[in-house]
Amino acid sequence: MFTGIVTDMGELVKVETKGEVKTLTVATGFEAAGIDIGASIAHAGVCLTVTSVTAGGPRATLFTVDAAPETLAITTVSGWAEGERINLERSLKMGDELGGHMVSGHVDCTAKVVSREDLGTTTRFVFEVPERLARFVAAKGSVALDGTSLTVNEVNGNTFSCLLIPHTLAVTTWGGVKAGDTVNFEADLMARYAARLAEFPRAG
Repeated sequence: MFTGIVTDMGELVKVETKGEVKTLTVATGFEAAGIDIGASIAHAGVCLTVTSVTAGGPRATLFTVDAAPETLAITTVSGWAEGERINLERSLKMGDELGGHMVSGHVDCTAKVVSREDLGTTTRFVFEVPERLARFVAAKGSVALDGTSLTVNEVNGNTFSCLLIPHTLAVTTWGGVKAGDTVNFEADLMARYAARLAEFPRAG
């Protein structure tokens, strides 16, 4: 589990395709001693398992992860290339502060960035998601976009907007996101379960 609070921007230093699997080597500022083989790390909201770790100097810790066909089919990982920056978050530990909202790292789909409007103190992004997932998005609710926990500002059909503060733009990849881009979308877990329960008749 994650919280959607990005703690580092990693850099893809090597991308290899081995059959149907894509192997990614990521450079990070995380200490190598704090990353275990088999650990889960969210990469732009995609939960991937660490398969190797190499210690280095400042911002030179390297680790590898594998992306399977299902991940490549429904996320932005399939288009990642060497040199790309990625939002990273290590998995939540018992007792950690829950600064965002509960995020599973299981991406539902990619969302299209319809528009970006820089307003000075904030930046307004408008996103579009498939209609089947739009019902999980509510004004003042939470969504995870590229691994970042964001509060929904307004909803209009299958589009919705979020306001990002300058700090978020500076410490994540959001500073470079523009209209026409695609980002990874994960619906709020509570909204998903509430919708599922509503499908069943009340007992008794």
